[in-house]
Amino acid sequence: MLSMIKFVALGGILVASILLAVVTGDEGPWYFGWLVGTVMIVLIAASGAVLFEAQESAMRARGNHTGNTH
Repeated sequence: MLSMIKFVALGGILVASILLAVVTGDEGPWYFGWLVGTVMIVLIAASGAVLFEAQESAMRARGNHTGNTH
């Protein structure tokens, strides 16, 4: 039963993708590039934030404090 639901869901995604491709026509590659670019920017920003937090917590664990040392 689960495989049938997956099959129907993937078929629905396929139909939606084909309809979207027909509607966008020649503009399709531009929309695809915009979508992929936006997703990549969000993922890169999120990974940068995670790396920054990891560095900050590692510095706190070592006892190094950021800020003015005056």
